[in-house]
Amino acid sequence: MQAERSFPIGAPILELSNISLSFGGVRAITGTSFKVLQHEIRAIIGPNGAGKSSMLNCINGIYKPQEGTVAFKGQVLEKINPNFIARKGISRTFQNLALFKRMSVLDNILVGRRLHMNANFLEVAFQLPKARREEKENREKSEEIVEFLEIEDIRDTAVGKLPYGLQKKVELGRALATEAEVLLLDEPMAGMNVEEKREMCRFILKVNDELGTTMVLIEHDMGVVMDISDSVVVLDYGKVIADGPPEDVRSNQNVIDAYLGVAHD
Repeated sequence: MQAERSFPIGAPILELSNISLSFGGVRAITGTSFKVLQHEIRAIIGPNGAGKSSMLNCINGIYKPQEGTVAFKGQVLEKINPNFIARKGISRTFQNLALFKRMSVLDNILVGRRLHMNANFLEVAFQLPKARREEKENREKSEEIVEFLEIEDIRDTAVGKLPYGLQKKVELGRALATEAEVLLLDEPMAGMNVEEKREMCRFILKVNDELGTTMVLIEHDMGVVMDISDSVVVLDYGKVIADGPPEDVRSNQNVIDAYLGVAHD
């Protein structure tokens, strides 16, 4: 964690209250509540099947919980769908890459700008001033992200030709292009080698520190979690079993038991 912050941690920006989600008769999440503070890096951890990805899906509108509420900046999100949530200011990356492999790095990042495109079909088709102005602004913003992520040398390369670690960075860039206040990162370092993980950690910290973006991430590498997180919430069987600073969570007996597979009474 950074010793000094450009954007100090603030009040709750995201509040989950008594979230419950079931698939048929199977409970994925049961009565789960926690808060995410503005500008923090918040990790969600837990054993496989603990409900971590389901929780992100509830936040960004892929799933609508049967019970409970999600509030963003004090406002309960009544209309739950990914496009609405994205327009509110919450963006998402996925465990499995969802990039356009034949498109260039820059064009993939430009896709993230679609939320900021207001020109209609005719304005675009006839290249009217509004459409030209938007296209210029969105391309400039995308170029800024390419520079921010230090990937200028691959800006015109087809994403499918890049190594996995760079593809993950492009996906981060596309999420940044939405200008979201909160980024949800689902296993951003899955499948990476040590060097690639170190590089991704550097950019997660850079996004948080220089842009002030609030980050919520799922990650299995406990070394990464302890190094970059401000706070950690631990799920097991869809319930919160620990919540607090990384050093407290690391020594929590419930967390140790969950990861070691100790039988529950």
